[in-house]
Amino acid sequence: MSHTLLPGRPYPLGAKASSKGTNFALYSERATAVLLCLFDENGIEVEQIKLREHTAFVWHGLVLGIKPGQIYGYRVEGPWEPENGLRFNSAKLLLDPYAEAVTGLVDWKQPIFPYNLESGNDLEKCDQDSAAGVPKAVVVDHTFDWEEDSPPDTPLADSIIYELHVKGYSIQNPMVPEELRGSYAGLAHEKSINYLKTLGITAVELLPIHHFIDDGHLVDKGLSNYWGYNTLAYFAPMARFSSCGDCGGQVREFKEMVKALHKAGIEVILDVVYNHTCEGNHLGPMLSMKGVDNTTYYRTMRDDPRFYMDYTGTGNTLNVYHPQVLKLLMDSLRHWVTEMHVDGFRFDLAATLARELHDVNKLSAFFDTIHQDPVLADVKLIAEPWDVGDGGYQVGQFPILWAEWNGKYRDTVRKFWKGDEGQLSDFAYRLTGSSDLYQYDGRKPYASINFITAHDGFTLCDLVSYNEKHNDANGENNQDGASDNESWNMGAEGPTDDPAINDMRERQTRNFLATLMLSQGVPMLTGGDEVARSQRGNNNAFCQDNELTWYDWKLDPPRRRLMEFTATLINLRKAHPNLHRRKFFQDRQVKGSVERDIAWYNPDGNEIPGDAWTQPYAKTLGLMLNGKTLQVADEDGKPVLDDSFLILVNASPEGVDFALPTPPNGNKWRILLDTQSMEQPFAESGPLDQIIIGGRSLVLLSDAAATA
Repeated sequence: MSHTLLPGRPYPLGAKASSKGTNFALYSERATAVLLCLFDENGIEVEQIKLREHTAFVWHGLVLGIKPGQIYGYRVEGPWEPENGLRFNSAKLLLDPYAEAVTGLVDWKQPIFPYNLESGNDLEKCDQDSAAGVPKAVVVDHTFDWEEDSPPDTPLADSIIYELHVKGYSIQNPMVPEELRGSYAGLAHEKSINYLKTLGITAVELLPIHHFIDDGHLVDKGLSNYWGYNTLAYFAPMARFSSCGDCGGQVREFKEMVKALHKAGIEVILDVVYNHTCEGNHLGPMLSMKGVDNTTYYRTMRDDPRFYMDYTGTGNTLNVYHPQVLKLLMDSLRHWVTEMHVDGFRFDLAATLARELHDVNKLSAFFDTIHQDPVLADVKLIAEPWDVGDGGYQVGQFPILWAEWNGKYRDTVRKFWKGDEGQLSDFAYRLTGSSDLYQYDGRKPYASINFITAHDGFTLCDLVSYNEKHNDANGENNQDGASDNESWNMGAEGPTDDPAINDMRERQTRNFLATLMLSQGVPMLTGGDEVARSQRGNNNAFCQDNELTWYDWKLDPPRRRLMEFTATLINLRKAHPNLHRRKFFQDRQVKGSVERDIAWYNPDGNEIPGDAWTQPYAKTLGLMLNGKTLQVADEDGKPVLDDSFLILVNASPEGVDFALPTPPNGNKWRILLDTQSMEQPFAESGPLDQIIIGGRSLVLLSDAAATA
């Protein structure tokens, strides 16, 4: 059938349905014509409509009678001049950059490349139709009953972030109905949410759910892109994670998930990949923006625009310097906040977004625009503060309102507990909120997102169990992944039946978890670390969508014991504002006298002198957190008092006698936590004046009166 076309509107971009039909709008500066292509439910192209209206580089039209559920794509005509960066090819069907739902998969056997693939010459145009191999957009129905949904609005300083993969989290959970496992609905299921609540999680940070594709080289090996850092559509939830198909139902299911998590008081943070797309470099496929307007959407080499600038190691870099690309990213962020109700974002390789011409600039247009946007003013903004380009490591350099994945925290804490020399001073900074990175630019301790592990690298279980990476399943001869070895020297490589080695590994795992939850800043726990999830030494499992990466819900006694340890630790942190302060430590006036916020102690009970911080062999210290100096008020404005704490850490293999300093309130110290105790690590004991800290152990003491 033939549809009637009216002029429509140039904004908003994308496909917006109304009672009359659907308005389509596509931005392309250098196109000479744009064809809207409509498809039936079988993927057959049934109609082409030429968009005649062209306003401020936006091609637009209102097509009467088009309703939600309609499948569509574009063909864009323009010059084929690859040497000038122009790669228009109307034989290639293109996904709308503003698509809100995506149906279908990439078929790498179809002619989805704009050039002659057989010759490998990207200057030689390919005129074969690609429609059979390209995912297509779906017009979305925006009606949804949020039932007065409101964000939990947990202050970042009080947050406990849990990084998880939507599919991997529930795919093997026997308590979730089989048809929902591995989906948004599986994460929203009561049993899934109850587990998060039991742990004490306040926010889930989801690995990428923007619609992404499987890389061709992975498909050839029988693998897939599990992590999802290969984005195709910035407005569409990944259809693979939907239990109700890919014809628009994925949008509703995602919203239901957010609503259910919010009802349980859990926020949703998205890991977003705005630095590059799945279209690769000059030899990559043509699926969307490359064919819509290549030099608008991507950064090409100034002296040779045939080729792409690559700050990400993936082949291309989005041209955030261009106003339309900046608008696309901002429209995407606003869409996920206003339409999908998410609570924040973690920006992958965020240093790339800060590059104006070449250098990273924290006052770039991207940051300026976000800071001025009222929709984004109150959401959580977390940067991965590095990329692979020159000067790309920018930990501590992002502007106010931003928190950062603190890579220095991860590296220092690992080195300290491994027993490396010369880590004491840096470890002290990390334990107290990394004031050396964040105090002097107007930020607070919660600018530091503290983590020991993340999706990228060893799991915590594998960190203490392997000296070498074991990535053979990835098909790259174990050459991929981080090459630096941890060299833990725990007496075995991988699983072992030796109880002494297993006990030491569990103790080190507890040391890491305790350090993470007792550090100032915001802890991020990698999903599964609390139950010793292992990837059998694979530290780059991005392509492993199988039991290697999926969560194992069969908890033997040691794994259940670790989960209960983690939950108790998290809830201990949440119960005490002294363990997650909102300001950096400093001396304060209390009742006419100066009270110390913190103090550092040697095992002899005396404060650590200045020259001792640089001693290479020093691996033991005590940190006193004074509860009397808290500047926190309750709902009535009255000051909140808290216990004082003494955190004792010993990274040496031998036990150490520690003379305890006098508590601030005059009581005796009592042990709340001892990671050396396997069966009852939280058994209280005391009062004490002196203790022995076990080798490679952490002890937490409180000056509170004994409990009944």
